[in-house]
Amino acid sequence: MTVEIATRIAQAIRDAAAASPDEEVCGLLLGTAERVEALQPARNVAADPRTSFEIDPQALLAAYRAARAGGPAVVGHYHSHPAGPVRPSAADAAASHGDGALWIIANAETTGCWRAVARGPVAGRFVPVALRFVG
Repeated sequence: MTVEIATRIAQAIRDAAAASPDEEVCGLLLGTAERVEALQPARNVAADPRTSFEIDPQALLAAYRAARAGGPAVVGHYHSHPAGPVRPSAADAAASHGDGALWIIANAETTGCWRAVARGPVAGRFVPVALRFVG
């Protein structure tokens, strides 16, 4: 499976990660199952944002309300791993649902993508997704 993402959108995620070297940044991915069309940055409200992320519930609710009103669909989320590898961690697996959501994980240099599934080869909960950078 391949998902398209504009180069500028992927760069915006990496730039946010670079601007926050000590804490995980996060936000929502908007678009379709085959294409990330926009980002919605969100505040990380995790108890310890240095090692985990939790998207601000207000941002999440607002995005779903906007989608119901005809806006872009929420297709997943992104977050950074400032001190670890750009791949799902055990904590990511524990927080995921087998709902098919896209998970983009990044640092200042690179971006990876996975889809959350009930059982997968990565951390037991994810399948790798190739990103095709466009524009």
